Amino acid sequence: MCGFVGFINGGDTQRDESVLHSMTDAIRHRGPDDADYYMDGSISLGFRRLSIIDLEGGRQPILNEDESKVLLFNGEIYNFQEIKRDLLAAGHVFKTATDSEVLLHGYEEYGTDLLNKLRGMFAFVIWDRNSHELFGARDFFGIKPLYYAKMGSTLMFGSEIKSFLHHPHFKKELNERALESYLSFQYSPGFETFFKDVYKMPPAHYFLYKDGKMSLTRYWIPEFRAEEDKTLEYWVDEIEKTFDDSVEAHKISDVEVGSFLSSGVDSSYVACSANVDKTFTVGFDNGTKYNEISYAEELSRQIPVKNISKIITPEEFWSTFPKIQYHMDEPLADPAAVALYFVCNTAAQHLKVVLSGEGADEIFGGYNIYREPLECAWYDKIPFPIRKLVGKAASLLPAHRGLNFLVRRGKRLEERFIGNAYMFSEKERKSLLKHPTDAQSPAALVKPYYDMVQDKDAVTKMQFVDLNMWMVGDILLKADKMSMANSLELRVPFLDKEIMALAGRIPLKYRVNEENTKYAMRKAALRRMPEKWAGKKKLGFPVPTRVWLKEEKYYNMVKEEFTGSNAEKFFHTEKLIKLLDDHRAGKADNSRRVWTVYTFLIWYKQFFPEAA
Repeated sequence: MCGFVGFINGGDTQRDESVLHSMTDAIRHRGPDDADYYMDGSISLGFRRLSIIDLEGGRQPILNEDESKVLLFNGEIYNFQEIKRDLLAAGHVFKTATDSEVLLHGYEEYGTDLLNKLRGMFAFVIWDRNSHELFGARDFFGIKPLYYAKMGSTLMFGSEIKSFLHHPHFKKELNERALESYLSFQYSPGFETFFKDVYKMPPAHYFLYKDGKMSLTRYWIPEFRAEEDKTLEYWVDEIEKTFDDSVEAHKISDVEVGSFLSSGVDSSYVACSANVDKTFTVGFDNGTKYNEISYAEELSRQIPVKNISKIITPEEFWSTFPKIQYHMDEPLADPAAVALYFVCNTAAQHLKVVLSGEGADEIFGGYNIYREPLECAWYDKIPFPIRKLVGKAASLLPAHRGLNFLVRRGKRLEERFIGNAYMFSEKERKSLLKHPTDAQSPAALVKPYYDMVQDKDAVTKMQFVDLNMWMVGDILLKADKMSMANSLELRVPFLDKEIMALAGRIPLKYRVNEENTKYAMRKAALRRMPEKWAGKKKLGFPVPTRVWLKEEKYYNMVKEEFTGSNAEKFFHTEKLIKLLDDHRAGKADNSRRVWTVYTFLIWYKQFFPEAA
């Protein structure tokens, strides 16, 4: 695991080692064990390493046999030994025992077809010194990040945006379109970022860059093709077998491996299956709703394995939040990111590699909202034009839970579901902003994914949207950035293409029904753990922000930001204060909306301090 950075056509900077060193130093947290560089007048490459496999011999950048190609790689290839055997048979010569070198020789041998042979998480680039062509790729699900920016004739690329800020050609400007979209999603959706002319490489894509031109190609798409003729027992057997195989692959390491553990079925299934060395848990001292430590300790005793836990204090949470937004590169208004930072920090004090349960909800159908189309099937039998009229009428009345049902069901799925978070509607965010932009509507941003599964049922459509949007923009962003902020490698055995291939075949009735989510997966988990964990309702990672925002100390902290110069620059601040005050008075639960705006303002201070 590591981080990398590079640039092409940088003019005089191409020979300025100090620029490359500064850019690489900005991501030292991703790889504190080692650093190395490559410069040849055409390209500059910097690398930071967290040593996991081949501790002594795995330095990067790596060159091939004739030194015509150079590799930078972040991630893990879990089937590298299998691919290596084929490459050795084809005559390739290896200098290291790392998984990294497999990518270099694999690209020589297979070209872009290499990508479909891989099993793992990755972002990497290969520079061809002869053709002056740069090849780059990102893994199937978007577990590892890859950003790029074109500033004049200079192309910058790397694991984190913050490294670009150290290049003299980088022009730092806020992308206000991204802010507007963020207010709906609570993360930065799509390919644009909060920095103008800086882009995220999409998951399951590769690029080719030559002569100042870049082309992007998608090489893999997750598929849902249900097989209705097989029994529940068959699917449970297949999940157990495939998951065990994935866990074994994800444990490949030359260092100790641990696991995160909450009260939920996902992390519990990982911990019970992986035979790890230690488990790690965090919680808050705000009652059992916000503290899963007792569950984790009890399960750890049963496995048995040592559990290490930490209580996060409110003071720690709030004081660390600016640092967290700095590490995130772009604002992410998911309070669970803070909890994840602390569990990563706790684990990093003991080891370098942890397993986690991310991805199970999207793949196997775990979110509670996925039950909505099934629970509301009776209402959906009413012709849509009538439901639409009823919904419009209900929207004009004071907010109420029952009325919200009518409003939501008066919209087609493609309009009402953009993922697990929907903070501000298009109309609401435009009224909140002083300078509304031409940002796409939430529905327009998710439309390409709905179009790809238009023949599927509603639940499958929701899963597919979340796989391509929510999981990438929220779940995996915070997993990478919070683990790497603590120099910790986080591996996600559910996000394996073999597991996805299996899950895509499971009929809807064994994924989600009116009573259960992740139905078949829970049955598989039950073979490893008691019902108390296997059947536990999905909670997410509960964080007591709604409670804290009513307390004077934290209410005032947020109010100070909402009335500050940065807030005045972007928002109608009287509307921000109303959201905050209505929440404190108990008139509405505005905690997530308040947190979304507050997060942006804190992030903005980290990256644009000169603007204050």
